[in-house]
Amino acid sequence: MPGPRRHAAPAADDPPADTDDGLLTVRAAEGDEEAFAVLVRRHAPTLIRLATRLLGSVPEAEDAVQDALITAWRKLPGFRHESSFHTWMYRIVTNRCLNVLRGRRPVAPLEAAGEVPAPEHAVSPTRIAESRAAVGELQTALSSLSPEQRTCWVLRELDGQSYAFIAAAVGISQEAVRARIFRARRCLTQELGAWR
Repeated sequence: MPGPRRHAAPAADDPPADTDDGLLTVRAAEGDEEAFAVLVRRHAPTLIRLATRLLGSVPEAEDAVQDALITAWRKLPGFRHESSFHTWMYRIVTNRCLNVLRGRRPVAPLEAAGEVPAPEHAVSPTRIAESRAAVGELQTALSSLSPEQRTCWVLRELDGQSYAFIAAAVGISQEAVRARIFRARRCLTQELGAWR
């Protein structure tokens, strides 16, 4: 995948950083590597945050986004502009993360890992333990969801996306999105009952 040009003065035809995504997408589809580099710089942080929330692992998230960006670069000439570049990338990243989630082997329960000694902090050890336990319980509860439910729930609850956006990103109807989120919420409520 092309990367941004480093230590070089901008060429006369390089797009300014504030150029519209639509124009950058057209230029990138025509082979303009710098236009694509601007799109990558603009959208990569959001995409990595999304992938991290879906996969629960920063290294896996970075790999998934890198793969998604390579896929996007290859498929840009066929991009039909039926949605924004942002929505299109969300869909590619979401699909890549779903593939990773579906391919995962079941993991051992947290109890099998044993206790990790807590580092010394200025914050109350009790509070730290409670926070870690809550995060651990949420991660465990999220891993109990199907990849499709987890994806829709993360996009809605953690990313704040609309049902229409999620439907476009995941490639399903808004009704299916609502159903998956409803089932995910019900499952999480049952799993996290002790934290309510």
